[in-house]
Amino acid sequence: MDNSSFSQDPSSTAQFCSAGVDLSGLMQVLSKHLYSTPMVALRELVQNSHDSIVRRRIEHHGQPDCGRIQVIGDVKNGLIRIIDNGAGLTEGEIHAYLATVGVGYTRTLRQQDSETGLIGMFGLGFLSAFVLAKQVIVTTTSYQQPEQGWRYLSSNGEKYSTEPVPARENGTEVTLLLRDEFSHLASEKVLNDILRRYCILLREPIFVGQAPEPINPDLPPWRREANVAVHPIQDRRQRLEFAAHFEENFEPICTVPVISDAKSDAVGMLWVQDGSTYGTSDNRNLSIFLRGMLLDDDARDLLPPWAGFIGGVIESNKLTPTASREDLQRDSHYFAVQYALSESLIHGLAEIALRQPEVWRRIIVRHNETLLGAALCDERLFDLLIDTIKVPTSQGDLRAQDLRSKGAIHVILDAKEGFEETLFQALGVPVAYGDRYAVVPFLRRWAVAKGCQLVELGTNAGNKQLFRLEELPANESEWLLSVLGDGEKLIASRFDPAELPLVVVHDREAELKKRLEDDESDKRISVAALHLARQFTAKIAVTNTRQLYINLNNPAVNALLEGFRQHHAGLDAAARMLKALKVIMSSRGSQTQAMALNRALSDFSQLIPQMLARPVDVFPGHDESK
Repeated sequence: MDNSSFSQDPSSTAQFCSAGVDLSGLMQVLSKHLYSTPMVALRELVQNSHDSIVRRRIEHHGQPDCGRIQVIGDVKNGLIRIIDNGAGLTEGEIHAYLATVGVGYTRTLRQQDSETGLIGMFGLGFLSAFVLAKQVIVTTTSYQQPEQGWRYLSSNGEKYSTEPVPARENGTEVTLLLRDEFSHLASEKVLNDILRRYCILLREPIFVGQAPEPINPDLPPWRREANVAVHPIQDRRQRLEFAAHFEENFEPICTVPVISDAKSDAVGMLWVQDGSTYGTSDNRNLSIFLRGMLLDDDARDLLPPWAGFIGGVIESNKLTPTASREDLQRDSHYFAVQYALSESLIHGLAEIALRQPEVWRRIIVRHNETLLGAALCDERLFDLLIDTIKVPTSQGDLRAQDLRSKGAIHVILDAKEGFEETLFQALGVPVAYGDRYAVVPFLRRWAVAKGCQLVELGTNAGNKQLFRLEELPANESEWLLSVLGDGEKLIASRFDPAELPLVVVHDREAELKKRLEDDESDKRISVAALHLARQFTAKIAVTNTRQLYINLNNPAVNALLEGFRQHHAGLDAAARMLKALKVIMSSRGSQTQAMALNRALSDFSQLIPQMLARPVDVFPGHDESK
């Protein structure tokens, strides 16, 4: 809307007023509710010290490049002191910047030059001190007035006092008189843990207590000078050691560099975790450092969803934080970094496969199932994994090419039901388990890429490839169904091996149609998805969910049919035995199937003696004397 629309009509009686601000309430919100954890306050105060050093370096030319931040804890007195040798503050700057909410001098400097390395943005960080402290004292001497020091004192950030004090070394000391519940933060161990987490990549050295070494002594690998020669083996070891600082749950197997480009300024590294994963595993973790300060150590959404076995640490100057600086704004820079990380990971895995084959084998062993799904997410990953990744089969985990038999590979769509697996055991052919994560879509894609036939048992197309249909007289079909069937549709056919008399196949398409036409499905599936699914199932004419394929190549089946035609005296016993065999082969452990299995075993136990003309008075194993 144009601002001119707000111009006041001279004839109007409306009054224009300024909005009021409840400063006390605002301070409560900003100081106590802006940050997710009180420990962030230490990060904010150390960041202020960092920016003060950078500011002095920018403005006070000729000063030695020897910044220093020292954090001292005093558990006995409940104090924490943050000391720096930065630019310091004049009295006017205390009022203009330190005591004014939302105003930060570092933001003004960055607007003049975005490459300053300054971190602060919103002028809110100092308020975090009042989350931890019941009193905050700031003693400072500016390089602009080195002969005069100033002291700021406040208990709530809303009201404060200033007074002149003797000058100190140029810089600032912030003293926090901790609230009782935060007194433990003054412990040097706690300070070390917090500052190592947040400030490990900060460029200015940070010392805890009187420690002779800073907590951030080592440059990250990606900041090393390009002209510094490092042997590849030493470089890999150093990168793995650095990654181990950030990976809490797993040992890193190998690392992948993240390099800036025209669209993303992110630099850093990713790594593969040494821990077994499954298709649904999500162990992604990513630490984001903004100008050297930790912003978010769980920015997993920047990593690809398929990368559940990847950790990483990156830094960027262009990612935009939220006001609390604990999350990122989803802007163009965010999505550019997200894309860059995905590209870095794909290219990095390809390089590892090419140059570190022993490491690549280890990755495949640890993350085979996860990579099976990842291969479906990007054509380059599929090409990389097509001849390496394994799928679960009836003969163990095998590569897809090891499943080939007579120009086809076979997959069972549901290994928990039916006994399709028996067919392939008899044939001596491995069959993939299609109910496992990503197996079917991977094999479909693999078959197309290799020009191979994929037989999906349980679908009409797959069954037609396995079974050659035959016709039987109606009376013979009806009789076979009556003596062998349990609600299946009987189909006369011929298939290999001839030694297998019959197979019960669950029709997965018919089962899908039945589930979708169930009224209860309407409550669980969205209207749009249900409509699309029913458009597919409307084309499915089959209603029987199980089909009984009778093998006319089998001698027992042919003998049974001949006995029916000749009215053989032993016909009933032979039919009962064949049905018992069907039940035993198809039993999968449900209560109904268990009852049928018991009856089938009983039939076998009684029929064999009958066929040998020996009387049976009791069930086998039954001792009447008991």
